[in-house]
Amino acid sequence: MAKSTSFSTRDIGIDLGTANTLVYARGRGIILNEPSVVAVESRTGKVLAVGTEAKEAVGRTPGSITATRPLKGGVITDFEATEGMLRHFIRAARVGRGRGPRVVVCVPSGVTGVERRAVLQTAARAGARSVHLIEEPMAAAIGAGLPVHEARGSMVVDIGGGSTEVAIISLGGTVVTHSARVAGDALDAAIASYIEQNFAIGVGERTAEDVKMSMGSGVPTPVRGRDKETGMPKTVELSEEEIRDATEKPVAAIVDAVRAAFDACPPELYGDIMERGIVLTGGGALLHGLDERLAKETGMPVFVAEEPLSCVAVGTGRCLEEFDKLEKVFSGTVHGA
Repeated sequence: MAKSTSFSTRDIGIDLGTANTLVYARGRGIILNEPSVVAVESRTGKVLAVGTEAKEAVGRTPGSITATRPLKGGVITDFEATEGMLRHFIRAARVGRGRGPRVVVCVPSGVTGVERRAVLQTAARAGARSVHLIEEPMAAAIGAGLPVHEARGSMVVDIGGGSTEVAIISLGGTVVTHSARVAGDALDAAIASYIEQNFAIGVGERTAEDVKMSMGSGVPTPVRGRDKETGMPKTVELSEEEIRDATEKPVAAIVDAVRAAFDACPPELYGDIMERGIVLTGGGALLHGLDERLAKETGMPVFVAEEPLSCVAVGTGRCLEEFDKLEKVFSGTVHGA
């Protein structure tokens, strides 16, 4: 007879990211990948749109509607909007009627106890039957296929939208963790600030993100924005060197986060990491040249995971598929609906 804690095909894993939320359904794989954006009626607080539909409204909404990202730095800053967003994703993933699903949610390793309880309670109120938390770097390592249960060290650096999570893992547990609230969003903000300071052009976060993703193209990147002096449209071209200069400060902070984890690494595991290398996951892993920079700064081999954007969601899904084997990796549980 199956254990009462075993997961069914109704149950889901949620990679609740600052920039995007991915939902994994047991037996079906990743079924949703949408921006972590919520459009809210300002006067009533009613959630009007979630995900892709809400992101399209960013910067284009009337005064009575606010399009917001309810997570900052990997943690919840707007609990009501997050609850509405989770309710939307849980409802979209559910199959049939009856009791709500069991849910596994990823959280950054650096969240406080208060923030951890907030995620548990918010997901429970959104309709989950029970909620289990897993720390993002552990989920990323599982999703990247690292042998987390072996008595040897593995190292993962998960660079998301709001935070960079660094972990050294052995025997199914995190031996060293380091969380820095600098990642993709900080890179975008640094690019937008650089363009404004050097060209007097104001650009939005979507334009800054496009500039970031253009690194490595080998050609200048055209940037169109509003001239801060005249208020008229203006276009300039950024070279790859200029984009690299713009992102230097947050990239250096990511490097420092990795070094901080190494400083705390037990000597017994250091050789394992020298042999196996560092695995990069998350959207930030795709930043052109970051793997080479980390390899140069640390003296370690550095590899980008095969599907870096989905590693955390896939790792969460494996916890659903192999619950009995991976149960020990959960860092919190609450029973809800």
